[in-house]
Amino acid sequence: MTSNRQRWIIEWVVVLAVALGLAVILRTFVIQTYSIPSGSMIPTLMIGDRIVVDKLSYHLHPVHRGDVIVFATPPREVPILMVNDLVKRVIGLPGETISSGPHAEVLINGRPIAQPWLTATAKADPGPPIRTQKIPRGDVFVMGDNRGSSDDSRDYGPIPESLIVGRAVLGFWPLSRVHLL
Repeated sequence: MTSNRQRWIIEWVVVLAVALGLAVILRTFVIQTYSIPSGSMIPTLMIGDRIVVDKLSYHLHPVHRGDVIVFATPPREVPILMVNDLVKRVIGLPGETISSGPHAEVLINGRPIAQPWLTATAKADPGPPIRTQKIPRGDVFVMGDNRGSSDDSRDYGPIPESLIVGRAVLGFWPLSRVHLL
């Protein structure tokens, strides 16, 4: 009986150690959850929403315009909320020239881009204009969906792709707002 009990305990310790090891590996290299601390991405993400971030995707393919990303706070940004990571949407890609149009629309290489994620409220309050600039190779230009209340690349410039933690793929909390990003 003692031998069976010892074997049962050892099996459970091994199962728990493997589960813990897998959880650590997944969180470190594959997925991670984040909480949204500000209103810069309203209505896509509300304050307090929880999201799942895919940390592998940009090792397999490039960043795309429209992706919602999590990235480390750029060195030029003054952290207001004392958070280490920020969440914004990719608007401009490396090598493109970005600027604001006469009606506050975003221009890429002189042409307006479609932004289906913007609400009428965001379009009515576009926030500060975008200074005409060429996005350096290896950088992306990010903006919040709530343009009038977002500190983003208009403030701290394009961000190096090396600061990107991953792509937000799912809003999972609160349950009433579960949605793909």
